[in-house]
Amino acid sequence: MEKKLNELVERLTQEHEVECTRPEKTAEALKECIDRNYVHVMFKKTGTELGIQLDRRFCKFEEADFENAKGKVNLVGGLTLNYDKVRCIAEVDLSTCEGKGYLEPVSDEDYKVMMAQSDK
Repeated sequence: MEKKLNELVERLTQEHEVECTRPEKTAEALKECIDRNYVHVMFKKTGTELGIQLDRRFCKFEEADFENAKGKVNLVGGLTLNYDKVRCIAEVDLSTCEGKGYLEPVSDEDYKVMMAQSDK
């Protein structure tokens, strides 16, 4: 029998508007968080703010110009939300620090691998 996802987690598996506002809503602050491999992503509709450990194997920074706050980044990382292990995937525009994102459930094994990657 497959485990039923928490209601909030289930809702966030659909694409939502997100923003990165911690510690402030700037490309420079976002870059500092990325450098630490830990980024806060706020799902605006639900008001749910999640801290994600980045999994750099899947993040994309090629289109990012942090100095001029242009381009976009793809952030991918793991967390546990309401006892469910998930991967957060978000595409964020550096000019606004806003974009789209969603969660996807992961197996215990995938979660271990993902979180071990963030320590590197």
